[in-house]
Amino acid sequence: MVFHYGQAIFEGLKAYLSPEKKVLLFRPQKNAERFNLSSERMSIPPIDETFFVHAVQKLVETDKEWIPSQDGSSLYIRPFVIATEPCLGVRPAHEYVFAIILSPVGAYYEEGMNPISILVENEYVRSVRGGTGLAKTAGNYAASLKAQIQASEQSCSQVMWLDAIERKYIEEVGSMNVFFKINGEVVTPQLNGSILEGITRASTIQLLKHWNVPVIERKISIDEIFEASKDGRLEESFGTGTAAVISPVGALHYRGEQIVINQGAVGPLSQKIYDTITGIQYGKIADDFNWTVSC
Repeated sequence: MVFHYGQAIFEGLKAYLSPEKKVLLFRPQKNAERFNLSSERMSIPPIDETFFVHAVQKLVETDKEWIPSQDGSSLYIRPFVIATEPCLGVRPAHEYVFAIILSPVGAYYEEGMNPISILVENEYVRSVRGGTGLAKTAGNYAASLKAQIQASEQSCSQVMWLDAIERKYIEEVGSMNVFFKINGEVVTPQLNGSILEGITRASTIQLLKHWNVPVIERKISIDEIFEASKDGRLEESFGTGTAAVISPVGALHYRGEQIVINQGAVGPLSQKIYDTITGIQYGKIADDFNWTVSC
């Protein structure tokens, strides 16, 4: 049934090798919680969250030799559920498979962080409030492919999605949440039912509050960002996600106009967040937030 009616959800997290060869996971309980949030939206039975984390730990422990030891590398973990009942009929399936697959991955930034160019999409939409945008489900990604192809044709690495109703408020970037630093204050789109609640996003907000950096979750229009750039108030922008942790944004392209952010360079706040989160993930700095779990 998954092939016809799209009941498929997944998560993405990583296992990291510390300098002492200790295997660490980063906030797997949050992945378990979001997994069930996606399940509920897609009418898939929930899974016991303690079992979810245990299953990830046991598989990683079994296959820990696959975790690469090179700087910045890790073991990608993909838990998923698909409907497997052999039936034609538009209804929730009665049979599912929960599985986990693994893949060693190299360093996302082999030569240091490089800010990316982003195309602000004004034709297609990713999701709408009341839809499936808050779920990590396969169809959301299929719907994004057309715009991603067009972005690549314009030498842009990612697509910035606007809201589906007014078509002016920023939602997220590709597979990342997005942040802007304006006049010393960090702003990020508030969760509204069509934005994926990123775990790196939540960790970044917690870090900023810990550092007493003003951070606000609210509606942000694309026009506001372009005006802040023209006025010299836009200091930095970056995306957050499991793959890159932090992706600095160097330029935005929208309706034939381009703005360059921080002269196309990595901002100091982006670098500090990246260094802190990756330092915790790899066990190189103290985990004062109890984010990591051992295997």
